[in-house]
Amino acid sequence: MNDQREVVVVRLPGSALSARDGLAELLTAYHLRTQAEKGEAVAGVEEVPGRYRAEIADPRTAFAGDTVLLAMSGDTAVGCLVVTAPAEGRSEVKRLWTDPEFRGLGIASRLVAAALAQAAESGTCAVRLSVWKWRAGAIALYERLGFARTESWDERDLLVCMEQPV
Repeated sequence: MNDQREVVVVRLPGSALSARDGLAELLTAYHLRTQAEKGEAVAGVEEVPGRYRAEIADPRTAFAGDTVLLAMSGDTAVGCLVVTAPAEGRSEVKRLWTDPEFRGLGIASRLVAAALAQAAESGTCAVRLSVWKWRAGAIALYERLGFARTESWDERDLLVCMEQPV
C-alpha cells in the first residue's frame, strides 16, 4: 500500500450527487459487508434489504436533504459518510466506509471530523450515530473522537448508540 496517496474530503449536498461520484459503489461495499457481518450474507445488491438497495440505486434521492462527504483520491471515491439534516437539534452520522485498500490512512477520522464541522455549521446541538456492537474498531474510533455511549433510540438490540455535543 502506498501511504503517500493524497486524499481530499469533499462535501456535497445529497441533491448534487451524480452517478459518476462513486458513492453507489462505496454504499454497495458497505451494505454487502454489513449483511455478511450480520450473518445474512447475500450474493449481490438485489438481495440487500429494500431500504438499503434504494440508497445504492439512487443515492441522490435517498440522501436529498442530507450532506454527503466523500474522500477522494484523484477522481476515485475511497470513503464516504452521510450527515443527516438536523432534526430536533441533532444530526446523525451514518454509512461511514473506507475502501479497504485505503484503510489506515486516517480517512475515517477525517470524514468524522468533517461531519462534526458540517453539523456545527448547520446549528445542531449534537451529533449521534449507531454502530453494530461487533464493530469494535469503529466504536474505538468514535470514542477517540469524543463520542460517548448513550441510551438507544433504535429498537435493534445489537446496536451501540453514541452521541457527541457540538
